[in-house]
Amino acid sequence: MDQITFSEAEYQIKKRKTRREIFLERMDRLIPWKQLEKKVARYYPKGENGRPPYPLSAMLRVHCMQLFYNLSDPAMEDALYEIESMRQFAGLKLDRLPDETTILKFRHFL
Repeated sequence: MDQITFSEAEYQIKKRKTRREIFLERMDRLIPWKQLEKKVARYYPKGENGRPPYPLSAMLRVHCMQLFYNLSDPAMEDALYEIESMRQFAGLKLDRLPDETTILKFRHFL
């Protein structure tokens, strides 16, 4: 059962796009995501041990947003919790978001 949250429902009915949403849509079109994923995929953990990793595409997008907006790891975690457009860009849901340590480890992995 994939029920949307109040935040997602409210986001869907808003009338105007913000500058952030327009910028993220433009970046989504311009950046060759499949090529980036292909280069990193062979080194990315498969999730055979421990908890399953976040999707590679989501973590690449989180990393890029961190660079776009010059955010620290804790600030990026907070932004994912607070800003629906950033969650949608990364393809993440509010019920499972990477914490600052996961974001840091992915940055070090890259």
